Amino acid sequence: MKPTTRPNNPNFSSGPCAKRPGWTLEALSDACLGRSHRSKLGKGKLQEVIDLSREVLGIPADHRIGIVPASDTGAVEMALWSLLGARGVDVLVWESFSKEWATDVTKQLKLPDARVLEAPYGALPDLGTVDWSRDVVFTWNGTTSGVRIPNGDWIPADRQGLAICDATSAVFAMDLPWDKLDVVTWSWQKVLGGEAAHGMLVLGPRAVERLESFDAGRPLPKIFRLTKGGKLIEGIFKGETINTPSMLCVEDQIDALNWAKSVGGLPELIRRSEANLKRIADWQQGAPWVGFLAEDPAVRSCTSICLKIVDPAIAGLDAAGQADAAKKLAGLLEKEGVAYDIAGYRDAPPGLRVWGGATVEEADVAALLPWLDWAFATVKADLVKA
Repeated sequence: MKPTTRPNNPNFSSGPCAKRPGWTLEALSDACLGRSHRSKLGKGKLQEVIDLSREVLGIPADHRIGIVPASDTGAVEMALWSLLGARGVDVLVWESFSKEWATDVTKQLKLPDARVLEAPYGALPDLGTVDWSRDVVFTWNGTTSGVRIPNGDWIPADRQGLAICDATSAVFAMDLPWDKLDVVTWSWQKVLGGEAAHGMLVLGPRAVERLESFDAGRPLPKIFRLTKGGKLIEGIFKGETINTPSMLCVEDQIDALNWAKSVGGLPELIRRSEANLKRIADWQQGAPWVGFLAEDPAVRSCTSICLKIVDPAIAGLDAAGQADAAKKLAGLLEKEGVAYDIAGYRDAPPGLRVWGGATVEEADVAALLPWLDWAFATVKADLVKA
């Protein structure tokens, strides 16, 4: 039967993600509007985002934090174009965005000494094969595959190359080993439910040393330039953004970071995300029609929770049939107003993707699960009739 209890918030999108609980437009009432972002007030707001990010995440004092253009994509590509080429590079690929970074390295930058270590959706590459005499580019959490790196044990403290980490769907939900990461990027619209278009770039001391000692000789557009005259442009990491940011988005990020502090900081953000994953994992044990895309529990993401339909009636269809069934299931839930934007990513195997980041209430996840069972039963019944 159709469930009667609905999630209070049906927003389970993997980006932009649900706003923090209790958010309203009033949260933006103190935004620095109609003023220059380079004014004392504007720069102060930007610096507040930097300072709060450092405080909530526990980023070391010797790591620079900057606000950069073009979301996480801009932050990652700024790092790749500015830093790579001093030594060989390994790129780890197991979902669509990491595949884009591999394309940047091999087909755009055309670096001569590049290895791509790839695994299918649902799995990680063999981390033991990574060569840390080389630079290493990787995502911490596969946003489109639901697979995460479980810890930082595989990264040596005495590495020679740089660890360049796209952490956009991991940061604020997973414990990152900052001392082992030389470059970290993310965007505001993920775990804290901020607004899009702004990226964050964290540079450790080894990355700064590389920037100031290595010149790849390639032309860089303005939005990628991190140095001038062989020295780091320090202003980028003090609120002097390369281009004009949205001060509405800045205010929203300040609100999100203050909310994170108010609920208990990073430990509570991690707990909330893990509780959402556990709620779905416990339900899946009694739902034989569905499985996790990541079969190994140790690497399952607690943010981008990716599910596959394993019931033979649908799993036995060809790829197009499976994709159509998953699309109908997600569409039925959206029509009922209980879950928006939970279809699997277009390049991923057919299935569902439920965001479990810290702004999603566990009670809403619990309310969603009976609806998943109902929607599957409805789609399967229609398939059988056809």
